[in-house]
Amino acid sequence: MFRRLLTVRWVLMHLLVVALFVATWFLGYWQLTKAEAGGGAVNWSYALQWPLYGLMGLWFYVRMIRIELNRDPDADESGTEVVLYQRPRIDTSGDPELAAYNAYLAELNERALKNSRGQAAGR
Repeated sequence: MFRRLLTVRWVLMHLLVVALFVATWFLGYWQLTKAEAGGGAVNWSYALQWPLYGLMGLWFYVRMIRIELNRDPDADESGTEVVLYQRPRIDTSGDPELAAYNAYLAELNERALKNSRGQAAGR
């Protein structure tokens, strides 16, 4: 179950999150030292905000890990295809003028598809 979180992609994300979390705490400490050295309200607010940013990022990351662990790994089979284009349906019921216009649009669409396929094959 936890093996999914030990892939190269996940290990790199773990390292990035740790680095960013430490960086937000470092930036919060830096703003705190500036605020204590006579900085204004902006420095005090950033001294509080940076650690909050780090905690929010960590919360979202833990949530992302929980989603990954509860996800069905078989749902990502390579045999499933995504339909990127669906041919328009021609409305033949009702108004004959509308049906003729829809047929004309469908013909234009087919021409455009043939042209784009021809251009893609020529690349």
